[in-house]
Amino acid sequence: MSTRARTLTRESQLFRASVVSTTRLTPNMQRVTVRGDELRDFPWRGYDHWFRLFLRHPHQERFHVPEAGGEKWWQPYLAMPDEVRPHCANYTVADFRAEDGELDIDVVVHRGPDGELAGTVAIWACSTGHGEELALIDQGILFDPPADASSVLLVADESGLPAVAGILRSLAPDTVGRVFQEVPTDGDRRTLAGPPGVRVEWIPRTDPGTAPGSAALAALRAHRDIDPDGYAFVVGEQTLATEGRRHLHRAGMPKDRITFSGFWKSEQH
Repeated sequence: MSTRARTLTRESQLFRASVVSTTRLTPNMQRVTVRGDELRDFPWRGYDHWFRLFLRHPHQERFHVPEAGGEKWWQPYLAMPDEVRPHCANYTVADFRAEDGELDIDVVVHRGPDGELAGTVAIWACSTGHGEELALIDQGILFDPPADASSVLLVADESGLPAVAGILRSLAPDTVGRVFQEVPTDGDRRTLAGPPGVRVEWIPRTDPGTAPGSAALAALRAHRDIDPDGYAFVVGEQTLATEGRRHLHRAGMPKDRITFSGFWKSEQH
């Protein structure tokens, strides 16, 4: 199994783009396709390549491009006045077509207690239209297996599904391993391309009141075949990421063979 250096690049570049289309992929996932001439030069590396997404707040009349890029983009972004500073969030490249300068962004459709859309990006993804301006900063990849990893173990909730899909699509054909992928409903399953030796187990949440990530964490804890010479990638809700890493280490996997990241925090924990 090959390895790639982790790339939280110091030379991150800002790319301008605009919305082309928005489509409901599954009951709880919305895909926004964006296009821009600058995106033809986006240095896509596959796997879980992620980026900072900048978009207009609802109260702002127009999108103001942040003076961002390079290693210290955060300071000029924070220095922008509140009335013009765009919203910023982290997302994974769902798919990329360099020849068209097109990039797909898959957004989880979060909902509040009364079923209303919740979250700035979810609301934007479900209401944005053709031509809406945005920008993004390349941030590289997190997936970073050792060169001698004998297997892979991917664990995620729905927020980590784009990363899991990208990793599976990028793995070498002879890769072996396991995926525990939690989704809100059975209807949120999708076809994932990947090596035949990597088994994907979908875990729909049967109880809507169940905290996101808890079902995937339970499946991981019940998994008895932890490979200490393998590599694990655990992402999604914060508790899933931190407790998943703790469990894997206690089960015999060295910490330097585990990548974990809490993408968000649920109020249900």
